[in-house]
Amino acid sequence: MFRYMYGKVTMQGSGYIVLECNNIGYLVNVPNPYIYEINSDIKIFLYNNVKEDENSLYGFNKEEELELFLKLINVKGLGPKMASNFFATGSTMGIIDAIERENILYLTKFPRIGEKIAKQIILDLKGKLKTDYVKDETDNMEDLIAALESLGYKTSEIKRILKDIDKNKKIEEQIKDALKLLLK
Repeated sequence: MFRYMYGKVTMQGSGYIVLECNNIGYLVNVPNPYIYEINSDIKIFLYNNVKEDENSLYGFNKEEELELFLKLINVKGLGPKMASNFFATGSTMGIIDAIERENILYLTKFPRIGEKIAKQIILDLKGKLKTDYVKDETDNMEDLIAALESLGYKTSEIKRILKDIDKNKKIEEQIKDALKLLLK
């Protein structure tokens, strides 16, 4: 029903934001509500979950996140609440890479995702994701910046070393190279 919404963030709480659009406040479940600033205008991609006893919205920063989320919720035993947990700390390409490499350890680091669900995700989605998502250089740099910021590095420090990172390497190798440069 909804694809995206553009509005002002008026409130945030544990697992949600309130997005005001045309004087109506929509409660939108988001993986990490604290990345949004109060009174900032944002565009958020939406999934409307309609059940017998529930009508809720799930929001994502990028359309690619929404597309991956839609694939994840089709996995047996994985609902919208559990699937949205992947996007709180994981990047879209990191999640896809873990599925393609059958990295159960990576998948089980997310809340409420056990080994059984991780194996089911791999079984249902392996080989079906790579062709759907085209990774470009800027996305890779965004993932690298996000990973380094989550480790506690300042944006100014990160931007200083970006020019020395090989853009053709995989994200894991880029993180290792970046950490070596940051520790100098």
